[in-house]
Amino acid sequence: MANLNSRLRTGYTTGSCAAAAAKAAARYLVSGSECGKMAISLPRGGQVELKIDRLERGRDFCRAHVTKDAGDDPDVTHGLSVIAEVSLTDGEIILAGGDGVGLVTKPGLSVPVGEPAINPVPRQMIIEEVKKELPPGAGASIIISVPGGEAIADKTMNPRLGIVGGISILGTGGLVRPMSEEAYRHSLTPQIDQALALGYRTLVLTPGLLGVKKAKELGIPPDAIIETSNFIGFMLEECSNRSVEGIMLLGHLGKMVKVAAGVFHTLGKLADARRETITAYAALEGAPQEAIFSLMNMNTAEESVEILERYQLTRVFDRLAAAASIRAYRYVHEKFKVGTVMYSLNGQVVGLDNGAKEMGGKLGWKIS
Repeated sequence: MANLNSRLRTGYTTGSCAAAAAKAAARYLVSGSECGKMAISLPRGGQVELKIDRLERGRDFCRAHVTKDAGDDPDVTHGLSVIAEVSLTDGEIILAGGDGVGLVTKPGLSVPVGEPAINPVPRQMIIEEVKKELPPGAGASIIISVPGGEAIADKTMNPRLGIVGGISILGTGGLVRPMSEEAYRHSLTPQIDQALALGYRTLVLTPGLLGVKKAKELGIPPDAIIETSNFIGFMLEECSNRSVEGIMLLGHLGKMVKVAAGVFHTLGKLADARRETITAYAALEGAPQEAIFSLMNMNTAEESVEILERYQLTRVFDRLAAAASIRAYRYVHEKFKVGTVMYSLNGQVVGLDNGAKEMGGKLGWKIS
């Protein structure tokens, strides 16, 4: 475990591991030179050295193994072996995916359908590093494998993105910076591009898996459902930079109430106005003093369902849904329509606005 009092250790992307392995295999194949470490160039400048765990020579190919080291980042690919097999050809350099590397099956990603899920930057890194080792005019066949990749793919975004059979070879900078919020946010945006490529212009944004499940239960097409995690504001901005025509926000009432209060990064330790917001809207609806007292003393936002039902004030949730939509609409500078749906932990829809009804109808949802 990392010492929290010291600087967290940087790791390497699967793309860097693949590039180092491919370069080491090419060098061994061409010159017979074995190496314990291999230096590669980073996309943003500079070099790093990665440890080569094993080299193998076949009849007309060589393989190199590099163990993925994510540093102190909780990366699910940490510890996997990234293997590159290289053989010489008379033509161009051809890059393929082997065991544990996923295959792209849906449009909208940076890699075409039918190709291995090796993203453009690591693809370029691998090819450029291998070129440095080849004789003039020679080509190469490179196969990247990640044994065990298929088993952990369900812990990544790949199943949602239509990438089957394994993980993706990723990395725009070549390094894994521990707990990188930026990297996590940008791992979410391909969902938007894919939905647009499949013809959807009205999308459903939801913070997590419970929201995904609820959206599917309502009959919303799975390819129109976008996970945002806590980054609702960031994902709204990303949608505003694309040809999106409408957004339905769908989530547990606790998250949607935060949006109604103008909180667009919904991690609890950053901002939390749920209790005060629900109480204020209840007061505007004429809630008696005892109801206001109960709401201001809630331990969780979920308790508001029972309290507002008791005082026949459940319309407060519809008002909150409308307020969340207005906040989001203004947040994206009125570039597209926004509607909001909120539900309780038992899955009951407790609040929605007219925008949600309109967009839900377009998406063919089943709601009364």
